[in-house]
Amino acid sequence: MAILPKATPPRITPRRVMNLWQLLPNFVTVGALCAGLTAVRFATEGLYGMAVGLIIAAAIMDGLDGRIARLLKSESEIGAELDSLCDFVNFGVAPALVLYLWALQDMRAEGWIAALVYTVACLLRLARFNVGARATDTDSSSFQGVPSPAGAMLVLLPIFMVKAFDLTLPPEVTWAVALWMAAVGALMVGRFPTPSFKRIGVYPEAVSFIVLGFVVMMAALWNYPWITLVALDLAYIAILLINQIPRRAKPV
Repeated sequence: MAILPKATPPRITPRRVMNLWQLLPNFVTVGALCAGLTAVRFATEGLYGMAVGLIIAAAIMDGLDGRIARLLKSESEIGAELDSLCDFVNFGVAPALVLYLWALQDMRAEGWIAALVYTVACLLRLARFNVGARATDTDSSSFQGVPSPAGAMLVLLPIFMVKAFDLTLPPEVTWAVALWMAAVGALMVGRFPTPSFKRIGVYPEAVSFIVLGFVVMMAALWNYPWITLVALDLAYIAILLINQIPRRAKPV
């Protein structure tokens, strides 16, 4: 009678344990998504000020989650994909629906076409950014086209202006809002260089002035939110225009 060899027990690979605080970046990302979706809910109820505030909160959280991940050394491919998907909802879908419900739903098809153009442009912008980030694996000092969070702030400029100057949007100029939405979509998919503020360096002696400027901006946002948002949008547009001016080569 043949004796069968003993079966080798399977090797058990120890499971990787993550600290709970390493999930904090994902919590921030999901919180941003909840803010963007809730903005759409408030827009359906006619509370456009609350809707805009939640989109701004989503933009702030979008700027924090990546930095928190790098600080905690908890970057992951899943986190990067989650961030990109949430960006599409927060800065592509939510602003388009908020602006459509605010001004464009009484138009026939033009308003919805403008919303679709903006949303698809944001999708293409994020897809191109993701492919470029994987190819280079480095942070660039500039982007190609307007980033999606900045695009969301730009496309909401008509709401900022109406709220800031206590205006009433005449029905006959809603076409201008539709054109603006489509134009911002074109800016997002454009191939022109736009500055990346996170890579801007400053001299140590200028830090105090930058901190004071930040305090002034926060105080202005708190006390005069709409006019401050208009000013920030106009300043960003001016930076985009100045950035397109060709620079002369330095003499050797």
